[in-house]
Amino acid sequence: MGGYALYPLSEFPRCLLSCLVFHIDIGEQLEYDDSQVVAAVRHWVESLVIGLNLCPFAKRELVKDRVRFSVAKASTEESLLQALELELEMLNDNAEIETTLLILPLMLQDFDDYNQFLNYSDGLLQQMGLEGVYQIASFHPNYQFGGTEVDDVENYTNRSPYPILHLLREESLERAIEDYPDAGEIPSQNIALMESLGAERLKALLGACANVVNSGSLQ
Repeated sequence: MGGYALYPLSEFPRCLLSCLVFHIDIGEQLEYDDSQVVAAVRHWVESLVIGLNLCPFAKRELVKDRVRFSVAKASTEESLLQALELELEMLNDNAEIETTLLILPLMLQDFDDYNQFLNYSDGLLQQMGLEGVYQIASFHPNYQFGGTEVDDVENYTNRSPYPILHLLREESLERAIEDYPDAGEIPSQNIALMESLGAERLKALLGACANVVNSGSLQ
């Protein structure tokens, strides 16, 4: 993403729902139940993705309760692919669910491993005949775009409390992009916002996500 070129639609979702990160140690994760994991991710969506207007399309669906938060129990790539298949089938069978955040608290903490799994995810879409129906956007605590340094501020646009596979309906995404003026400018605007907030402000925002989990405060 270095410099934020304009992306084709097939790549656009991977950098669209811009977000920030609070990294939770894997040893701590084992102590959290599903509701705490969901609470942390929901707080991230509400306070950062929506609160900072990083994704102008997110608020409408959250308010309508059309966003599914699902915590994967998988501990192997095979079982995670099975969980992903079930979530895609659920979207197929439930039109009232607009989008799904499949949260991975126990797997793919290493970004390289996560990035490799994205290839398997895309392969599953092809296998299920759903390529062009759904797209999978990617978010990770250690997200790093090609051509960037690990500490570059632009990486924070795709960082999240846990590894997440975000399942998007492609038709809905196309409509949202068509209806939104200058949608192609969203990524560069979000990078500029990250730079204007600065490291200290970002740390404070991320700390709020930490408090949701550490205090057990469920929202």
